[in-house]
Amino acid sequence: MPLRITCKCGTSYEMKDEFVGKMVKCPQCGEVMLVSAETGTIVDPAFDRDKFLLRQKHLALTAEKYYVWDETGKVILFVERPYHTWRSFLALMAGCGTLLIVMAVFIAVAVLIGTEALGIVLGIVGFLIGISAAIAVATIVSEKRHVTFYRDDSKKEQLLSVFQLAKIQIPTATYHVKDAQGNLLAVLRKNYLYDFFRKRWQCCAPDGKVICIANEDSLILALLRRWLGPVFGLLRTNFIIHTTDGHLLGEFNRQFTILDRYVLDMSLDPTRELDRRIALALGVMLDTGEKR
Repeated sequence: MPLRITCKCGTSYEMKDEFVGKMVKCPQCGEVMLVSAETGTIVDPAFDRDKFLLRQKHLALTAEKYYVWDETGKVILFVERPYHTWRSFLALMAGCGTLLIVMAVFIAVAVLIGTEALGIVLGIVGFLIGISAAIAVATIVSEKRHVTFYRDDSKKEQLLSVFQLAKIQIPTATYHVKDAQGNLLAVLRKNYLYDFFRKRWQCCAPDGKVICIANEDSLILALLRRWLGPVFGLLRTNFIIHTTDGHLLGEFNRQFTILDRYVLDMSLDPTRELDRRIALALGVMLDTGEKR
């Protein structure tokens, strides 16, 4: 039975089912891609797998950087989330300057009034207003921190992006996962209030339907981590990925190593219910989004 194939360049055409599981070349753009046996669609070879190994690059001053390997140790992707160091420093200075200016104004007013009790009240009010103004100014000056997936560290070919929707997101942080053409694949959400008990992320389809949930591997371990901390790595924060009805799809685990290394294992989802691009985007956010 012929398959309707759409390349990432937008070209659509029919293909015989005998090409399923084989590499094909797009007649329009020349891109060589793999036809997925599960979905009958063209899948980038970098995402056509069930297990991804991630290693965070240390001593990276300008961005959080990750290399993604396959099971043979071959690098298949490069991931970057910029710090925007100078812009962040400027935002900090602008916030501190705003706080000092507001406090100076309120202190001057208190001195002019000359009443000690009223001066204390004005000082407290000035501090609260100054903090609020400082946060607002720092937020305006700062940059959003998006995540970008590249073919390699030359950064010539962009494959996937995770966009931070707002600079300050309280109590719920929201991110959009988009392909190289800007098409929305999924929405990732994290509620900070829920994190008090157990860290959790929701992954939703563009229409808002929940695709899967990623949360810490157990409530007991989550509470122990809150009380005791990582205990020299013995209580590493690991996540399980499952559907809303509890069906397990995969795991995201930190390896017991000196350097930060992670394994995203989606072997429990052989039918690829969860798009591997979305799964990998979620996995990276489970690290950088949790500031682990």
